[in-house]
Amino acid sequence: MTSNNFLIESLRSVQFQVPDLARAEAFYTEVWGLSVADRDDDRLWLRGTGDDSYLLGLRAGGVAAIRDMTFRAASAEALERLAARIREAGLAMVKPVGLITNEPAGGTGFAFADPRGRTIRIVHGDHRPDAAPLQRDRPERLAHVNINSTDVDADVAFFEEQLGFRLTDRSKMMGFVRTNSDHHSVVIAQAPVDTLNHVAFLLPSWEGVMVASGRLVDNGFPIAWGVGRHGPGDNVFAYFVDPFGFVVEHTAEVLQVDDDYRVGGPQDWTWAPGRTDQWGIAPPKSDACTAAQLAIPFTLAI
Repeated sequence: MTSNNFLIESLRSVQFQVPDLARAEAFYTEVWGLSVADRDDDRLWLRGTGDDSYLLGLRAGGVAAIRDMTFRAASAEALERLAARIREAGLAMVKPVGLITNEPAGGTGFAFADPRGRTIRIVHGDHRPDAAPLQRDRPERLAHVNINSTDVDADVAFFEEQLGFRLTDRSKMMGFVRTNSDHHSVVIAQAPVDTLNHVAFLLPSWEGVMVASGRLVDNGFPIAWGVGRHGPGDNVFAYFVDPFGFVVEHTAEVLQVDDDYRVGGPQDWTWAPGRTDQWGIAPPKSDACTAAQLAIPFTLAI
């Protein structure tokens, strides 16, 4: 039976800092498949076909960086409980609980710096527009954020103990944690740096991943890894490197799990030599993708 007592309902959005806002808009709308929700002088908010006000916020800045990742609390009470946990853990509260007035989604929320300096926002009561009809090659919502970590076990414990996530699988190099029936909303990857690894956008089906990948290739963005099917999560994937060095993934068919799911360990997720996914047809990840997956820092700017 699926448990409904998560404090966090879902991963809602991420915000990138980019050196060229116009170029970023062109890529993420014309090529990636999002649409403009709102804008101001130096910011842009892009939505998918689902009922989130936006999935990706873009802000003009000097260097490419990820500004924050935002999760939606399950209730107003859950928001307050999460804020109390953060304060009790002694973490830096970047923005206290209050009304959000500087972006179109609105609502109430707070922001804090996690133990490795990543800015995380928790919101509740944000605007939920009507969903648009699904389009096979356009993102519906975010699927997950993959973050690099110099201590995977410590970060898994943080997401479990402070934010109420649950461990779903642990491979040799990664921890997969969930906050709803999706197999994972956050992936924590062992790395020498605490940076962004990639952001995954959910499409309606594996065929949508293929069609969207074709559009990327047509526009001069080669597949950096894939198309393939992951082990943990069982999702179909195709990775790309955007014009600024962010690694972004089109994905579909994320495994749905409940409390009866057996948490896997490293011994459950091994491949034959030369294989990088279940299907065994994905070529090796490109060198550009491997480098980009380590290169995007988090910034504490709000």
